[in-house]
Amino acid sequence: MSQTGPTIACATDEARLETLNRYEILDTAPEPGFDAIVREASRTCAAPVALVTLVDRERQWFKARHGLEQTETVLDQSVCAHALGSRELLVIPDLSLDPRTAANPLVTGGSHLRFYAGAPLVAPNGHVLGTLCVVDDVPRPAGLSPEQADRLRALAGEVMGELERRRAAEKPSED
Repeated sequence: MSQTGPTIACATDEARLETLNRYEILDTAPEPGFDAIVREASRTCAAPVALVTLVDRERQWFKARHGLEQTETVLDQSVCAHALGSRELLVIPDLSLDPRTAANPLVTGGSHLRFYAGAPLVAPNGHVLGTLCVVDDVPRPAGLSPEQADRLRALAGEVMGELERRRAAEKPSED
């Protein structure tokens, strides 16, 4: 599947990528705070998979993951990249029926992903770095309940809080 248009444009936006790189988070080791958030997202949304996904120029990388062994996918397989152009929750009730994702190998192949909900990770400067998402292998025509959607958004805010705390801790003291 080759993504074009707004998805790639958002993913490869230089200002967004510069913001992401300032966090110095890509390819870092697992951290308990992020791991706890994905476990909570999985529980709250009754989803077998939950991820903190950061979308880089050619891949999406998972800072934290629950229910998935992969640590990244190529950008062409990213569902999260579709969320980069908005600050709203992206819910795709059936990935196999959505024209943006129907041909995605994660949908058509062995993973058989069917449901996706992703809350954008919005940096203070407004750039969307990725998502906190939940994924299921069965469609969910009703999507998430309002309570689940609200909690997923709140947990995405907690991810950004973790990113900000991590970045602040790594800055040299200005004494």
